[in-house]
Amino acid sequence: MVAKLSLPPQLEDKIFEIKFNPDDTVSEITSYFPLTALEIKEILLILQTESFNGFRSIFTDNVTAEEWENTKDQIKMKFKNELFDIDDMS
Repeated sequence: MVAKLSLPPQLEDKIFEIKFNPDDTVSEITSYFPLTALEIKEILLILQTESFNGFRSIFTDNVTAEEWENTKDQIKMKFKNELFDIDDMS
């Protein structure tokens, strides 16, 4: 696997978080929605492995590319705001 994961913008846009092992290999990739088989294949090519199985998603719904484009900013903002609200215990 590669130490620094450089994804194409269209894939990076769908990723919420990438976690790394102490040796800088990727341990987990969390997307907002499940990635398509083609997107997973593309990431596996970038990781230079076929055995990585650390794909996770926040939401379980499958969305089309059009649905994602139409709602991604709202989804990201809502999710980001809710995370910040969790830290605000006042």
